[in-house]
Amino acid sequence: MKAWVLHGANDLRLEQRPLPALADAEALVRVKAAGVCGSDIPRIFETGAHTLPVVPGHEFAGVVADAGRACSDRIGKRVGVFPLIPCMRCDSCARGRYETCSTYDYIGSRRDGAFAEYVAVPAWNLIELPDTMPFDAAALLEPAAVALHALRAAGAENAESVAIFGAGPVGLFAAGWARISGAKKVFLVGTRAEQAEKARLLGFSDFLDINERDAAERIRALTGGAGADLCADAAGDPRAVSDCIRAARPGGLVVLIGNPRADMRIGKDTYQKILRKQLRVCGSWNSRFNREAENDWTETLAAFDGGALRPETLISHRFPLADLARAAERMRARKEYFCKVLICG
Repeated sequence: MKAWVLHGANDLRLEQRPLPALADAEALVRVKAAGVCGSDIPRIFETGAHTLPVVPGHEFAGVVADAGRACSDRIGKRVGVFPLIPCMRCDSCARGRYETCSTYDYIGSRRDGAFAEYVAVPAWNLIELPDTMPFDAAALLEPAAVALHALRAAGAENAESVAIFGAGPVGLFAAGWARISGAKKVFLVGTRAEQAEKARLLGFSDFLDINERDAAERIRALTGGAGADLCADAAGDPRAVSDCIRAARPGGLVVLIGNPRADMRIGKDTYQKILRKQLRVCGSWNSRFNREAENDWTETLAAFDGGALRPETLISHRFPLADLARAAERMRARKEYFCKVLICG
């Protein structure tokens, strides 16, 4: 099979590899569509991955082409894949909170991922897709589930006003979930005119360009001086975190979703606002995948299938597998607008 192998920072090579060998409880997925996550870009060009060499790619969907003896009934199934592989031994796993596993494995950074024709995954991580769901849409299950998990972590069910700082795929999905949960006002804060256009396409008219005005002050003004019930950082940027704290109402919620690229620092005055407004600040990591309890993935799948969320509207570019390096380089250059970039098999 063809696979893009990351050997180190800025050392990504297209190689011919043998098909992965399967354990009894593993499935071989023929990748039909894989998303390029924002976290893939620094991983490819700057930092490398946790394990090297490795095939990156953790947002994907495909067809089970082969399977081990314990899961042979999965052959032929159309599937999405939860990328975090829990150890099933730690305290978090015992509680069914697999996303906070202390010794997890991860498809695309700790073991080979989806920027290849085939990938081996545990059958436990598979979620079966409806026959009517396109693979392009199913490849976006992961970022949409991440967004849902963040709003749940913050306890956003009763938030009437929500501000999302960061208008990439996770931020747009978070805005969609806020609307589904009943928020009357949803503010999106971004940096580009194309993001404003995408927000309007999705039905969000309250878009604020952070380069044109003080977004936090504007949100306060648009909420009668109170501030938003929930503010979410979906950018992983110190300014966005500070603005979330400034824009939140007293007693409000702040949830941190974005992966930071460098140290996150907040000033003394901003820290004082957390204290004086008695804000509840929480982090959110990955998404919940639990077949016996709350499952962000089954709810996301239902929202995609029923039309409550429209993942196809977030897809801005499609590239064949052979062009992954070119796609990643264009994303790194940031000379054009990208929302969700797909590698299609």
